[in-house]
Order: sequence, then C-alpha cells, then structure tokens
Amino acid sequence: MRRRNGRPGLMGTMARTAVIAGTATAVSGSVANKRQVRAGQEAELAAARQAQGDAAEQASIDAAVQRQLAEREAAVPAQAAPPATPADDPTARLQQLADMKARGLLTDEEFTAMKAKLLGL
Repeated sequence: MRRRNGRPGLMGTMARTAVIAGTATAVSGSVANKRQVRAGQEAELAAARQAQGDAAEQASIDAAVQRQLAEREAAVPAQAAPPATPADDPTARLQQLADMKARGLLTDEEFTAMKAKLLGL
C-alpha cells in the first residue's frame, strides 16, 4: 500500500468523518438540551405571571365585595332591639302555663314544677 502525499488514506478519512459526526451529534444534543431548559424556564415564568395576575384579580374582586358590603351596611339603618317576646316576659309565660293546664295539657304537678322554675323558687 502506497500512501499518497498530502492526502489521508481510507482509514484516515473514516476517522475524520467519525470525529466530525460525533462533534455534530454532541453540538446538536447540547443545543436541544438548552432549548428544553429555556422552554421550561419560559413555561415557569408564564405560570408565575398567570398566578400573579390571578392573585391580583382576586384581590380586586375581594376589595369590590368589601366596598359593596360596607355600602350596604351604611345604607341600612341600625335596627332597635326587638320587643320582648312573651317567652321573655315571666307574667306572659305564667299565663301560657295556666292556659295549658286549663286545656288539660299539663298536670297539677307539671304546672307547679314549671311555675316554681319560672319564678325561681
């Protein structure tokens, strides 16, 4: 086998081609990885911006609701305490017990016990 001056042989050409192909594959993989990382970062950034936008929107909604509630409370006049119900009035409650006894709904013992309880005896 004779070697030509200045030119590599078949094995040299194959070796050079393998080195070039390997380098191209490595560079291609590196570029693809960088693109994936960049795409992931951009997705995270977009999600963070969306979350901030959602939080700001929710805060403005909450503030609007609070303003509406405050306006309603200011528009409704304060109501006075309701008048005493018959259940709060001992005399009226005693009258109810007497009526229940007269209708036969309470026995004498039940009437006496409830009356004592009502009067605090």
